[in-house]
Amino acid sequence: MKKRISIVGILSLMLIFIVSCTDDLNITPNDDDTLLGSELFQNEGAYRQVIAGVYANLALTGTEGAGSSNIEGIDAGTSQFGRVLLYMQTLAADQMIWSYENDPGTRELQRNIWTAQNPLILGMYSRTHLTIALANNFLRETTDAKLDSRGVSQATRQEIVAFRAEARLLRALSYYYMMDLFGKANFGTEADPINAVLPEANRAELFSFIESELLAIESDLIAAGQNEYGRADRGVAYMILAKLYLNAQVYIGQDRYADCLNYCNQLLGSGYELADNYLHNFMADNNTNSANKEIIFPIVSDGFTTQNFGPTTVMVNGSVGSIEVNGEEVGVGAGGWGGALRVRREFAELWQGGDFGSDARNTIISEGRPIGIVDISDRDTGFIIQKYSNATSTGGFGVDQTFVDTDFPLFRLADVYLMYAEATLRGGGGSVSTAVQLVNELRTRANNPNMIDETDLTLQFILDERSRELHWEAHRRQDLIRYGLYTGGNYNWAWKGNGSNGIAIPNHFDLYPIPNLSLSSNPNLTQNPGY
Repeated sequence: MKKRISIVGILSLMLIFIVSCTDDLNITPNDDDTLLGSELFQNEGAYRQVIAGVYANLALTGTEGAGSSNIEGIDAGTSQFGRVLLYMQTLAADQMIWSYENDPGTRELQRNIWTAQNPLILGMYSRTHLTIALANNFLRETTDAKLDSRGVSQATRQEIVAFRAEARLLRALSYYYMMDLFGKANFGTEADPINAVLPEANRAELFSFIESELLAIESDLIAAGQNEYGRADRGVAYMILAKLYLNAQVYIGQDRYADCLNYCNQLLGSGYELADNYLHNFMADNNTNSANKEIIFPIVSDGFTTQNFGPTTVMVNGSVGSIEVNGEEVGVGAGGWGGALRVRREFAELWQGGDFGSDARNTIISEGRPIGIVDISDRDTGFIIQKYSNATSTGGFGVDQTFVDTDFPLFRLADVYLMYAEATLRGGGGSVSTAVQLVNELRTRANNPNMIDETDLTLQFILDERSRELHWEAHRRQDLIRYGLYTGGNYNWAWKGNGSNGIAIPNHFDLYPIPNLSLSSNPNLTQNPGY
């Protein structure tokens, strides 16, 4: 059983944000009194705490409660990493609708009419670059020369080898999302002077860096599935590489499906297993129940120690229906957030026309509700779902009725199964019979009686099955772009392009704009075409 990464370590390091470690990426933390100086490292336990602080930036926004932000000028509600990732990959696609369009940035994202002024886009850009800056600073502070000067023990040095690899992985993960969402980034490593004005790296340059970094650190990472829960290991590196190669045609115009299959096979042979119950992946005890076998990398959430308005808190509270008032059964207040989240018609229709009634992945609640959403502010229209929960697999609930204990499964094994199938169909060289077997294992786990055969396995089927299996897990925009269905008018969904039935959107919306504030901070940055 994996152990959860130390929450105490995470919290202590949320206090250690300094201007000097983030000036190189044009980010200014709010706390001017917290310094990563030599005094901190007098205690060798600080190295573990410092790497925990890099992880913490994926979950927390500040140290003074859920509403605090450690980035100057950036609101906590628009910069929690998992939440803004969910919004940019899911809310901006065909699965989710947010009812309260006066919330900053949400209207523009879910109607696909965003600009470079959008605060959620700025929040993602800034938060991700802060992770890069923190990782760079950890690497600067753990060179052999620095460790020699401090007389660090051999035992701690051995731990630092893995810590440094994890810092490089978290930096590569951050650049991966920058590449996917923006197609470019401010680019800096620990080798750059702290106050340097950094160059811009394009998609091809980022792809090359991410790939080379993950390959270089493989031997220094802890074996797949063997690290403490919440810490990255080789399995996470393999997962990023698999997704990098699956989307390489989009990123760099190259077919890398065989490489995707290679890393899918690495993951399939690394000891991960599907959770016994599909919904265990989305419950308050998903760090200890059977989901512990399936989740490859989570964004940690704790309703007491690390309260934040992250993706699972948003989805559990937001999914409580305005009519159903079903919050108590999912472990939050009875009314939740009053119908904040619903699903779009196109997602609901994926469960129609087939025998999906017993499918555990189908958590749609439809009684008394029309399927369509004509007026986004009418919270009684459109179906709702009950996928995420603050309840436990043993009948209990999380410790808080607002801030949930449910970790967000950023990467999990089911995605590997479906990537294997897709890369096989795209000519990567995998086994079609194995792909069918993997899909049927997912359906068996979900209690879906409809097994498929090789004639059913098409690219369109995989796209639909990915939506059924992985909905609201921050994958959908990327999937639609890979299929050539996000921009243009070949596939329109409700409220795409600000039309109630959906209209075509320009191709430049396959990338988000570089925020205006970021452009003004670095003269080397250029705006994406069309903005």
